[in-house]
Amino acid sequence: MIPLPEDRDGLVARYPRHERPTLRANFIASADGAVSVDGLSAGLQGPGDKEVFDTLRMVCDALVVAAGTVRAERYDALRLTADDRAWRRAQGLPEFPLMVIVSGSLDLDPAQLIFSDAPVRPIVLTHRAAPVAPIGEVAEVIAVGDERVDLAAGVRLLHERGATQLLCEGGPALLGSMIAADLVDELCLTVAPLLIGGRAGRIATGPPSPPRRMSLRHALTRDDMLFLRYARS
Repeated sequence: MIPLPEDRDGLVARYPRHERPTLRANFIASADGAVSVDGLSAGLQGPGDKEVFDTLRMVCDALVVAAGTVRAERYDALRLTADDRAWRRAQGLPEFPLMVIVSGSLDLDPAQLIFSDAPVRPIVLTHRAAPVAPIGEVAEVIAVGDERVDLAAGVRLLHERGATQLLCEGGPALLGSMIAADLVDELCLTVAPLLIGGRAGRIATGPPSPPRRMSLRHALTRDDMLFLRYARS
C-alpha cells in the first residue's frame, strides 16, 4: 500500500485539477459503510483526512453542498489558509473557490458563517417554485428547474461561469441525485478503520439508477485510514 503524501505537491499530484470539466465527490465512511457517527461525519475523521479535505477544496473552482449538510455540519465560510490562497494565485485561479448550496426550500440562516463571513458571495441553487426567503440578501439565489432543483442545469450554469472543477461534499441525498443524473466523474472516498453498526446511512441515497463503472486511480493509506480515488472508466 502506498503512503498518503505529506507535502502539498504530492497531494496535488494525487488529486489534480483536470483540463476537462469534472465533478468530484469527496466522502468519508466507516469500514462497515456508515457515513456518520451520531449523525455527524466528524466522528469518522482520522490521520490524513483533513489534508485530503483541504487539498480538494484548494484545487476546486466551486464547492457544492446540500442545505441539510450545511445546517447539520454547521458549515462556516469557505476561507482557505494563506498558503492555499497563494497556491491558487500561482495557478492563475481566484483566491477563493465559490461556495454553492443546493436548497429546494431556501430554509437557510443568513447569519450562519457560511454566508455572513463569506469571502465571495455564495450561490444558492433552488427551483422556481421555492418560496421567497431572506437568504437572497446574502447570497445569489438562482432557480434551475420548475418544482425541483435541476442539478444538470446547475452544473451547466457553473461551467458557463468558469467553474469547471466542481467538488461535492454532500450530503448523501445530493450525491445520490447527482449519481442518478449521471453527473459524477470522480469519487474520493476515505475509509475509516471503524465499525459503527446502528442505523447510520450510506454515502449516497436517492432514486435508482443503472450501475456506472468506475476505475480505481489510487489507494493510499496513513495510520490505518484508507484513501481511494475512483474515476469514470
